[in-house]
Amino acid sequence: MRRVVISGMGIWSCIGTSIEQVKESLYQGKSGIGLEPERLQYGFQSPLTGIVPRPSLKGVIDRHLRRGLSEEAEYAFMAASQALEMAGMDGDYLDRNEIGCIFGNDSSAKPVIEAERIMQEKHDTELLGQSFIFQAMNSTVNMNLSTIFRLKGVNFTVSAACASGSHAIGLAYLLIRDGLQDVILCGGAQETNQYSMASFDALGAFSKRISEPEKASRPFDSSRDGLVPSGGAAALVLEEYDHALARGATILSEVVGYGFSSNGTPVISQPSPEGCERAMRRALADAGIDPGEVDYVNAHATGTRQGDSCEAQALGAIFGGTRAKISSTKSMTGHECWMAGASEVVYSLIMMQHNFVAPNINFGQPDEFSSGLNIATQTIEMPVNTVLSNSFGFGGTNSTLIIKKIA
Repeated sequence: MRRVVISGMGIWSCIGTSIEQVKESLYQGKSGIGLEPERLQYGFQSPLTGIVPRPSLKGVIDRHLRRGLSEEAEYAFMAASQALEMAGMDGDYLDRNEIGCIFGNDSSAKPVIEAERIMQEKHDTELLGQSFIFQAMNSTVNMNLSTIFRLKGVNFTVSAACASGSHAIGLAYLLIRDGLQDVILCGGAQETNQYSMASFDALGAFSKRISEPEKASRPFDSSRDGLVPSGGAAALVLEEYDHALARGATILSEVVGYGFSSNGTPVISQPSPEGCERAMRRALADAGIDPGEVDYVNAHATGTRQGDSCEAQALGAIFGGTRAKISSTKSMTGHECWMAGASEVVYSLIMMQHNFVAPNINFGQPDEFSSGLNIATQTIEMPVNTVLSNSFGFGGTNSTLIIKKIA
């Protein structure tokens, strides 16, 4: 089996729109959460959200191509551009080589609602034009990136709820490891508009700590009252090790393990400690390492009562008594949903490069399950050589990735 490395990464998030900005936010424990009052007017229970800037693409992308970009595809273009540049892959390189594209994305609400409004008012499909279809499909990110960058390899979307971005990386890893591709651009993207989050808000899963937005996302804390929605995009260039060496690429890290499971519970939104644990143990077995070799765990923990408790139980069963530091970067970013599994690998890579563990901010008092975990409550300067990253989603889909520094 071939080795799979990461040679480029990019990010567009509420804590920064460049690797350097995100590094500073992670190190300082800076939150990207704010209020969007329009959500209350629209009918939301909570106006809390990650504040993600929309990129300006006029003059960057041809107008004809730009019209087909959904919000999340715009974010993904920015992140992918950064990743490809870091990997040293310009337009000429992309034209001459076969590069694949696998992204996690599980909704594209805004264009569907906008198209429906036009139809209700005008009753004429011709007035929709040709852009809505390319924005509305779940594959909007892949189809746009593959067209803009003229990619010629594997091309599909992973729709797996909040584990989508992680599974996209895991599948890219398997395809390269097994010799079916040499290079794949992969990651995750999430729209942040109010239309995309209304049905989620209906579940009552969002935090209502409106008076203190930056303190609202409280993974593992006993006073947590729900998650904070967020989004953006993260991109990674995965590449076969010898291929990267041959072209003189800078290797950021190696993907060494991928684990997955389904909870098998009778309720679609019900998490499972056993399901979480199976995914982690599978990833550890795939990587051929013991829990004691992991330096840092980037937890899925979103700030919901049941979800955090289930993951804490699974983490305790595997990492209790080990040296692994644990934190949820969602305490700063909120829950980035479909992109989270990819962005959290980027966040972990940044920590790995700069020898620190970012804090689980807003963690004051543990509950009965998190009290036994080695949670980092402040920035810790330390070597980070091996990282395990968890992503879990509705429907019981679980994904765990393990990345390791190459000496």
